[in-house]
Amino acid sequence: MNLSTIFDEIERVDPEIYDRVDARRGVIKNFLRGTTRLAAAAVPVALGGLFNKAYGQKVSGDVLGVLNFALTLEHLESRFYQTALGTAGLTPAKDKINVIRDHEIAHVKFLQQAIASAGGTAVAEGKYDFTAKGLYPDVFKDYKQFLGVAQAFEDTGVGAYKGQASELKSSNDILTAALQIHSVEARHAAHIRFIRMVNGYAKVKPWIIGDDNTKGTPLEPIYKRESDHRQVLINLEGIGGYDVGNAATASFDEPLHKDEVLAIVKPFMA
Repeated sequence: MNLSTIFDEIERVDPEIYDRVDARRGVIKNFLRGTTRLAAAAVPVALGGLFNKAYGQKVSGDVLGVLNFALTLEHLESRFYQTALGTAGLTPAKDKINVIRDHEIAHVKFLQQAIASAGGTAVAEGKYDFTAKGLYPDVFKDYKQFLGVAQAFEDTGVGAYKGQASELKSSNDILTAALQIHSVEARHAAHIRFIRMVNGYAKVKPWIIGDDNTKGTPLEPIYKRESDHRQVLINLEGIGGYDVGNAATASFDEPLHKDEVLAIVKPFMA
């Protein structure tokens, strides 16, 4: 086991970790002092102590609930992309979404570690029906259909993280990490939307405009508040004397509440 490599990887993922605990040299010195007389099997426990010191602040059951809620969605997305990339029928997608797949796997691993470090139990990966009980029968055969479902998952994830942010205000480190994941999910959504647009599959933009032509489809609940032109009681239409048009709604994404998210993904759960 190359401990130096382990510490390098930890620092690569979180460059500020040693600001939270101690200088790198001090961490390694204390770590080695505590593990030289231990069996190799005890090393993961000692590493867990490092994570606890960096992230393992006492968190409420509500915060752990939010983390597990996020992990539930990340499991869904991760498995969706892994399944897609293992399907011969989606050859066009392979070089477009392999990075997204890797991001989602990383999110799963991070949330599992964060939950464990906070003394919680991470939810297990569920079983899925990505056809949504037959609504999308060719989701892993038809590239157009696949991208439509991928957009639904990504836009739902973005709204879900936004909807839970206020529940994490008691834990700054966890809130910061959640916001870091949230922004990456938004980039995924923009990427998928751009692919759909340039291929002529849908009249969408990289950002959300109103209901994005989803009325009467299973995607409609994701965008039900996206036509709202008021933010914190401020009417954005004609703000400052300017006719901002679609920007009145497109410049602000709306959150999704937990019950709304669960209703959206329920058809995809086996």
